[in-house]
Amino acid sequence: MARPNCGGGDKVSHDDRYARTSEFLDVLRGVWDGQPFTYDGRFFGTDAAALPPGLAGQPFPEVYFSGSSSAAVQAAGRHADYYLSWLEPYADLRAKFDGVRTHAETIGRTPKFAVRIDIVARHTEEAAWAEIRKGWAFVDRDAANRAARGDSVGAARIKGWVPETITDYRDLEVQPNVWCGFSLIRGGPAFGLVGSYEQVAQRLDELIDLGVDAFILAGNPHLEEAYRIGEEVLPLLSRTRPTTPVLTHT
Repeated sequence: MARPNCGGGDKVSHDDRYARTSEFLDVLRGVWDGQPFTYDGRFFGTDAAALPPGLAGQPFPEVYFSGSSSAAVQAAGRHADYYLSWLEPYADLRAKFDGVRTHAETIGRTPKFAVRIDIVARHTEEAAWAEIRKGWAFVDRDAANRAARGDSVGAARIKGWVPETITDYRDLEVQPNVWCGFSLIRGGPAFGLVGSYEQVAQRLDELIDLGVDAFILAGNPHLEEAYRIGEEVLPLLSRTRPTTPVLTHT
């Protein structure tokens, strides 16, 4: 059971949130096989806890774990089947993956990597950017120029890639077809891919070469974009391995 929290709301600090998540996963794995499991942690405690017979013995679900801070990387190194990141400029993404690998190796684990990506793909690059331009017409320019807030390390990283002054949506193209303005149009992750079907497929191939083992691909409206990506982009990939999961996000 969870330890009681003193005071109203969740006031756990940034690093302790990851420590709490790590404890939760320790408990989850401990009770999964149905044997009595006792645990005495900072945030959770169990006394001979177990799953009922009908649930015990099922395959343990794969864990996708995200976070850019040191505390997140340490927790992911212990628990993640896939370390999940938002899309970032590719050189920075490679450096982040290297950090996760280094930590995982110290505890005898070999991590796999997943990236969550918004995509706007059309028959031509011009048509894809025309879709972005439609959304940009409704962006609050003052909001676009405000700094990221909160204690998220990932949000702070995004702030470092965004120009101090944004005058046009193409100012946010940090490398070919990699655009960091999605969060200004619809909230959520900032980075995504914009381009022709061939260009987007090439960028995904480059991510596989970089070490990505799985993708979570998203688009709006969800259903229409899922069909477009599945029918027009994925068949163009040349680097996929038979075990590369590609999920659509809705």
